[in-house]
Amino acid sequence: MNITLDDIRRRFQGCGVRFTPQRAAIYQALVATTAHPTAEALYRQVKKQYPMLSQNTVYYTLGALKAAGLIREVNYWHDRARFDANMDLHHHLICLGCRRIDDLTDDTLDRLAVSARRTAGFHVLGHRVEFHGYCVECRSRAFPVARASFSGKSKRSKKRPQRQSVHRE
Repeated sequence: MNITLDDIRRRFQGCGVRFTPQRAAIYQALVATTAHPTAEALYRQVKKQYPMLSQNTVYYTLGALKAAGLIREVNYWHDRARFDANMDLHHHLICLGCRRIDDLTDDTLDRLAVSARRTAGFHVLGHRVEFHGYCVECRSRAFPVARASFSGKSKRSKKRPQRQSVHRE
């Protein structure tokens, strides 16, 4: 998604975040991607435009943007936080192999609700659904023999195929 500096300035002002060119570049880089980058990845990307940028500025800016409700932290593996500027209701497909996180929108998932009887007094404000599995690239690397059956392009042959063992580490 493209966002102008004026749009960023308005968003920052509306949330009480001080506008600087470096902060705007960090936010713009995050808005422009659906890759859910780490702070380190954002630093490497924005540093090309602002060579004097420090990692501390990136971390501080991400904290300020998160506190202002402009981004959210996505942390599935508890090793490195990743960030998401898509504040619309959406869910995630998470690859356990390469750790890719893809956005998923689904009206049925959006309407999920838990009955008040089951919440034990817990006041639910929202929800997010995560699906864990393996992306196409990881499946094809891990199971090259089965690649054709995953893609739905396998062709039946008159000969019975030899059985091959697939070994996982």
